[in-house]
Amino acid sequence: MHFFRKSRPVTGTPEFIVAGLGNPGNKYEATRHNTGFVFIDMLADKYSLKVNKIKFKAVTAIAEIAGHKCLVMKPQTFMNESGQSIREAASFYKIPPENIIIVFDDVSLDCGKMRIRRKGTDGGHNGIKSIIYHLRSDNFPRIKLGVGKKPHPDYDLADWVLSDFSKDESALMRNAAGEAIEALELMVNGEIDEAMSKFNS
Repeated sequence: MHFFRKSRPVTGTPEFIVAGLGNPGNKYEATRHNTGFVFIDMLADKYSLKVNKIKFKAVTAIAEIAGHKCLVMKPQTFMNESGQSIREAASFYKIPPENIIIVFDDVSLDCGKMRIRRKGTDGGHNGIKSIIYHLRSDNFPRIKLGVGKKPHPDYDLADWVLSDFSKDESALMRNAAGEAIEALELMVNGEIDEAMSKFNS
């Protein structure tokens, strides 16, 4: 006799790391700096993932995305130490930097915009700075999601990224995060040029 069962969780060794950056804790949940966490939550919804296994100083899940096993993770180290978590996972699974895809907030882009880069500097982002330091490489792809520029030059950057989105801004950011999921599916398939051509606006 056959019974309907939920699909079994994905197991095995991941080929890719997909990490969204943010800060743990309720008080940071709706802030601009937690855009990477929002992305992972939306990815989890699409792929019916429970990103709740605590490993590598992160909450994690293993997913199959576009036919490739991926370790999906939200580092819990706070933004400025994100690299610790990424390094532990990369070291454990022997995943090279070029297979580590980081999704994070970018204050130089308007809400609703995104940029895909194959590699590059930290651009003043402390989470990326930490990852470059711990991996000893900047050769990892990243998806930047726009959170808007500071309202005026004197506005403190830390205060800005830890501020909440307006309702309209949140809708724009979530729309971009949805597109970022499509971009990710191309990127894990080795089609980063196609992703950049399609989504870099």
